[in-house]
Amino acid sequence: MSTPMAYFEQVGDDLVPTKYAVSSWSPDMLSGPVIAGVLAWALENAYGGDEFLPSRLTVDMFRPARTKPTQIATTLVRDGNRIRLGDAELIQDGETVARASVVFLRRSSPPPGEFWTRADPPQAPPAELTEPIADKPFRAVWGSEASGWTRHRADHQGASQKRVWLRHLDLVAGEKATPFVNTALVGELTSMVTNWGSEGMGYINADLTLALTRLPVGSEIGVEANNHLTADGISVGTSTLFDELGAFGSGTVTALSNAKRMVSYSG
Repeated sequence: MSTPMAYFEQVGDDLVPTKYAVSSWSPDMLSGPVIAGVLAWALENAYGGDEFLPSRLTVDMFRPARTKPTQIATTLVRDGNRIRLGDAELIQDGETVARASVVFLRRSSPPPGEFWTRADPPQAPPAELTEPIADKPFRAVWGSEASGWTRHRADHQGASQKRVWLRHLDLVAGEKATPFVNTALVGELTSMVTNWGSEGMGYINADLTLALTRLPVGSEIGVEANNHLTADGISVGTSTLFDELGAFGSGTVTALSNAKRMVSYSG
């Protein structure tokens, strides 16, 4: 029986990971994007819709999430006229291994006035790089200040600013991923573009926060590193999220040194 092109299959009350959900750190761990994506999926299904925008998602990853049947429990924290808050827990073998909170804000008209914004927003890669290859769905285009945009991640291992333009698989087999779920899946790569250095990936992130002004247009989303700060084996990385129309949000991750289990992408 072939594996569906998705990260999970729904089997009764369980979400069963497929082979595509595996982390680079260990063959029995779920990847960070998949953890963020499935928690966003559960929160949006439970509390999304109508005139509210999922404007802030925070994910805490405090235990290894394994490649085993998974359940998600959600709680409505507040349902106000302009602000709605919800929490979710990712549960395996009866134990919570990750959690998330979401803030939905009601859309409205902006206040008057002019405001400062970044003068050089990130740009999508050239169209010829995002076209499918040999009947396979387009997945990722990688970029850096040193090498520009290319299809090969190995071209960009170094100390320069990094970016990625990506379309993920659907999260759950048989369901088309929503723009919010796609944003969570791709936005988790804030850790990748900010914590990937000249010797490879040496930090493992403990959390993710995404702040959004709107949902992305289309299924392809970019993440560009803004900054990387580090001291005593702890790093903070910030990113800009963008689509074909321009920037629409930001990402922040805090991470711990994982120097004994570094992952190199140089070849």
